[in-house]
Amino acid sequence: MGNTIIQKIFEVHSKSTAHIDQVIDVTIDVRVARDFGGANVVKHLETHHLPVDDPKRTFFTFDCNPGGCDQKYAENQQTCRVFARKHGIKIYDINSGIGTHLAIEEGLVFPGDTFISTDSHANILGAIGAFGQGMGDIDIAHAFAYGKIWFKVPPTIKILLRGLPSATATPKDVVLKMNKELGANGLLGYAAEVYGEYIDSLSLDGRLTIASMATEMGGIIILFPTNEKLMDYYRKTFGITVKPIHADEDASYEKILELDITGLTPQISRPGHPEDVVSVKEVQGILIDSGFIGSCTNGRLADLRAVAAILKDKTIAPGRILKIVPATDTIWNTCLKEGLVKIFKDAGALIGSAGCAGCAAGQIGQTGKGEVTISSGNRNFTGKQGKGDIYLASPQTVAASLVAGFITTVDAIPKKPAPIMIEKIPMTPPKELKNEPGSYPLVVEGRAWVIQRDNVDTDMIYHNRHLAITNIAEMGPYAFGNLKGYEHFAKEVRTGDIVVVGKNFGCGSSRQQAVDCFRALGVSVIVAESFGAIYERNAINSGMPILIAEGITKKIHEKNVLSIDFSTGIITDKTQRKTFQAQPFSAVQKEIYLRGGLLGR
Repeated sequence: MGNTIIQKIFEVHSKSTAHIDQVIDVTIDVRVARDFGGANVVKHLETHHLPVDDPKRTFFTFDCNPGGCDQKYAENQQTCRVFARKHGIKIYDINSGIGTHLAIEEGLVFPGDTFISTDSHANILGAIGAFGQGMGDIDIAHAFAYGKIWFKVPPTIKILLRGLPSATATPKDVVLKMNKELGANGLLGYAAEVYGEYIDSLSLDGRLTIASMATEMGGIIILFPTNEKLMDYYRKTFGITVKPIHADEDASYEKILELDITGLTPQISRPGHPEDVVSVKEVQGILIDSGFIGSCTNGRLADLRAVAAILKDKTIAPGRILKIVPATDTIWNTCLKEGLVKIFKDAGALIGSAGCAGCAAGQIGQTGKGEVTISSGNRNFTGKQGKGDIYLASPQTVAASLVAGFITTVDAIPKKPAPIMIEKIPMTPPKELKNEPGSYPLVVEGRAWVIQRDNVDTDMIYHNRHLAITNIAEMGPYAFGNLKGYEHFAKEVRTGDIVVVGKNFGCGSSRQQAVDCFRALGVSVIVAESFGAIYERNAINSGMPILIAEGITKKIHEKNVLSIDFSTGIITDKTQRKTFQAQPFSAVQKEIYLRGGLLGR
């Protein structure tokens, strides 16, 4: 009995037999950790004092959040950089692109090779007939240290695609059809090999699109046999003739599935489930807010050329947003040279640097609640890219829909785009602002937190990574979270406590959260030697009591009990039995405070 493609690869890389369900040690040709999971790989290696088996086969790729705009990702990237420098490991740093695509583009992986990464879509390497697999950080650390991992040889399903799709269908439409027919777990526990006239016709870009969605069908990998177009790619790109890889004619398959794609038209996956696929015509006309083109599934040059052909001399529908992210920097630069970037910009699209874009960390932003997005990605699970509804479709369908303002196909783009829908909300007159005696006391008493520092800026008070929070009740835990020595403040502060601090408190940005976080915690007043100008206005306008008292940090001791009269500015230290003078509330400050803020409460 002959071998399947995965058995052939495993036999070569284990130097043993590779029978179904046999557990073998597989040598890994290329071992990759990303900025997602990479820092944990480093931690495991350093904690267990493990070496790096072969730095020339080991890589880091920063593709989840290449900009490092999230503090944790920035720290993870730097951890990986430091480790890589120590061990002579090459880093594909920010802006290089998606690691799995770089593995092919840079000639790191060839047909018949093995590749693992912390990327769950590492099985995209099946497009070139290589074994790729996404794994957790412990597996990757083991591969870094020993150059191999254990693996249970999976059975293989043979998929035969019968017929040819319509001229308007793309590889994305075909793989969405496969996802519909096989479901979310139709390939669970299996490798798959895919065959048919359509498969034989595909370029590398089309093969990558189909291979990238094996994970969404539960599969270990979808492997493509070598075809002439792939051989030609390697001859032209690297000047080499690769050894083709095919299953034996008498290979044993767990099952053989036949899927008819004859005349297939553009398909679309409805929000929440990649396998919930229908014809685009079934949902045509649904209004959209935004679109995304890119990801490991559809960020290739062929995809972007097709998009440019649709967008040329057209513009995105008013009020809509289109984000485009090429898979690699090489593709990005080719788009620039060919004039595609200008077409995208002229149409009104946002062009991101190369990377994964919308998946792991929202490189180019996420969706807001109520937002309807159409994406060329491979996943639309609820919450995956934010709180909006996400449809999955081909880049061509995405581009056509953004021009139209609603979901549609390329051949049905209207002459005029659909207007953005604006919900009409009846206007009501503003409520009369009235003082409520006793609601806002003019004398408060509390325990003092004395911070002997000047120039405590708004980032120290409330870090910018939390600026997306708009609910005041949720801001409290982050107060002083970036002020060294006071990271514990939010957990230990009590309602009614008083903050006493030095000069220029609240300097820096205009963020209102740097005031509201104290309101959320129930801080009764902030007494400073002086305030940043914007901070002072923000505090007064929100009804947060603040007082200026020269030299106060040298007069008050930590945890002393203070009584403060806002009208007179008299600070009574009940612990020391002393009084100090602060500037009292001005008439304007008092008026705003007593009505609960400039806008009332």
